[in-house]
Amino acid sequence: MNQRRMARRAFLGALALLATPLVAEAQQPSTAARIGFLALNLDPNAHLRETFVQGLRNLGYTEGRNLAIEYRDARGEPERLPTLAAELVALHVDVILAGGTAQALAAKQATRDVPIIFAQAADPVGSGLVASLARPGGNATGLSNLAPELVGKSLQLLKEAVPGLSRVAVLWQPRGLGQRAEQNQLKGAEVAARALGVHLHFVEARDPGDLDRAFSQITRSRATALTLLSSAMLQIERQRLVDLAAKNRLPAVYPWREFIDAGGLMAYGASFPDLYRRAATYVDKILKGAKPADLPVEQPTTFELVINLKTAKALGLTIPTSLLQRADQVIE
Repeated sequence: MNQRRMARRAFLGALALLATPLVAEAQQPSTAARIGFLALNLDPNAHLRETFVQGLRNLGYTEGRNLAIEYRDARGEPERLPTLAAELVALHVDVILAGGTAQALAAKQATRDVPIIFAQAADPVGSGLVASLARPGGNATGLSNLAPELVGKSLQLLKEAVPGLSRVAVLWQPRGLGQRAEQNQLKGAEVAARALGVHLHFVEARDPGDLDRAFSQITRSRATALTLLSSAMLQIERQRLVDLAAKNRLPAVYPWREFIDAGGLMAYGASFPDLYRRAATYVDKILKGAKPADLPVEQPTTFELVINLKTAKALGLTIPTSLLQRADQVIE
């Protein structure tokens, strides 16, 4: 009997030893990084979310293993952003990825402690997100998507693509950017137009409901081509803008290649996927202990020229070979 009892005790002791690591593992707190992803309109920009997640994956973060992402989507309604930002803060996320200026400002309003990384802020200094590009200060830093020369370069490309171009409509959204960025774009367009011998007709669209009226005004102005100044609303409405340009037979150059994916003629601007890929490196640095105040804001380094020859053909345009050779991508 004693031998049986001893054997039984030994068996139970072995079971206890085997179970102990499993219990200890189950009781350990999760070490997964928690990231809040604050979006103005997630679905039309799903490729940017995927690029960001892939960037994190390349840095060793995998959802479900050492990474959890909490998504909040305003569905194109900027007034919802403050509430959504507050929700992310209440979840005690480690860092908030805020796409553009509106998202980043909402996040900064919600917290002074949680680090905020913006991926495409037009004017981080002018909008009050950071104290300076070199020394952001506070809890926000990231990447800017505008460069001073973009508007002028776009007008130059448009003049090369459209023979005899003399009158261009410029569609823009008042207060769509920070005041300084807005003024810089307007001034840059005027300076470039004078140098190119092109007359500009500025047309405002304050919200999506203004777009049909704006294109009626463009038609009355007798402009023969179109360009846009950057704003979140115009980016969200890209399919509608491309359709209106086609309906009115207006050759157009856009600030983002996403317009070409929607059927637009030509785009020149910073690569959004590149910005979101680089934003992942900022998040990685924050998770490893860096402070936003110490991470300088980066300017865009990759610019894309994309041309859609199918759209050119529909407009009766022959794009010069010299322009096609400079394109990063030609869609046929």
